[in-house]
Formats: sequence, structure tokens, C-alpha cells
Amino acid sequence: MERHLDDELKKLNQDLLTMATLTEEAIHKAIEALKNLNKDMARDVIIGDEKIDEYEITIEEFAIELLALFQPMAIDLRFITTAGMRINSELEMIADLVVNIAQRTVQLSDMPQLKALVNIPKLGDNAKWMVKSAIDAFVNRDEELAKKVILSDSAVNELRTIIIHDLINNHIVKDGTEATRAIPLILIARDLERICDHAVAIAQDVIYMLRAKMVKHHPERLNS
Repeated sequence: MERHLDDELKKLNQDLLTMATLTEEAIHKAIEALKNLNKDMARDVIIGDEKIDEYEITIEEFAIELLALFQPMAIDLRFITTAGMRINSELEMIADLVVNIAQRTVQLSDMPQLKALVNIPKLGDNAKWMVKSAIDAFVNRDEELAKKVILSDSAVNELRTIIIHDLINNHIVKDGTEATRAIPLILIARDLERICDHAVAIAQDVIYMLRAKMVKHHPERLNS
């Protein structure tokens, strides 16, 4: 039976959305595990990453196959390369960072809690919103939402800096014995900020897909 590009694009889209859902669920579980120092939940996140990795490989191979079989042009070409290669890769890297967070949560769960976590969960909520919104922008072809994700990155960077400065100045410099508990939290804050960076990259890819306009490293182009 002859294969039709429209049907194949729908399959690619659905596979990517399934991968995105798994990734969003992993972020949520990792943050909840950290809040509660729940070792079992953190380990579930680590185990679940294998399925996301499988999707990443399958989607990329399928995208390459579509390029070879159909030699698409214009918007279809941008959709395949953006969804099947770029967003797909960004989601896999987000999932890897989520695993890092879960692994550090397992480590922290065996130690007395350093302090009540406030800003790190807040940073986690920002990461969840940015990833979800970037994917929503892709699903709904929503350029304005993609722009909001990109423009929210500076606030995330500021929050990350506040968290790290607090941990260094109040829990490492003042008392070196707290370093073993403070350092994993610093690394978690860094990983959450990097997740936000990947969400920004997805939003930038959405704009490229819709308008063939590169805004990476060119924020001035967001309003042009």
C-alpha cells in the first residue's frame, strides 16, 4: 500500500507528543521526589528514562526515513527536521537532566535535610511550566506562547543565581561540614536551569518551524 506523507507526519507528531508527555511526567515526579526526599519515587524516574531514550532513537530514525522517502519541501521539511531531530533531541537531554536530579535526590535522602526547600521547588515549577508551554506552542503552532517561554529565561537565571549564592555563602562558606548536602542542591539548581534552557531551545525551534526564522542568539528578531 502506498504510504502518504500526511499520515506519516501525524504518526511522527503523535510519537513526539508521547515522548513529551513522558518527559513532563518525569520532571513532575523528580521534583515531588526531591520535595519529599522520596527515594523510591526518584528511582522510578531513573528507571523510566529508558523508555524516553527508546522514543528518542525511534523518532529520529523515523524522521530520517521520511526525509529519504518523501524528500519533503518547505513547511513539511521544517516540521520533520524540527520535530523529529531538534525537539526530539532537546526532550531527551531534558530527560537526562531529570535523571541527574533523581540521582541526587537518592543521595540526599540518606542525609539529614539541610534546609526547607523553597526556591528550588519554585525553580522546578518554572521548569515544568517552560517545558509544557514550549510543547503546547509546538502542538498549537502558537508563536506568541513560544516567545513567552524564551523571554521567561532571564527570571529563571536570576532565581538559579539566588539559590546557588545562598547555598554557597550560608551553607558551605559558613560551615564546611554542610558541603556534602549543599553541593547536590547546587547541582540540582543547575540542572533545573539547564532544563529551562532546553525548553527555550524548543520554543526557538517552534518559531523556526512556523516562520523559517532563526531567533537563537538573536532575541531582537522576536519582534520582527
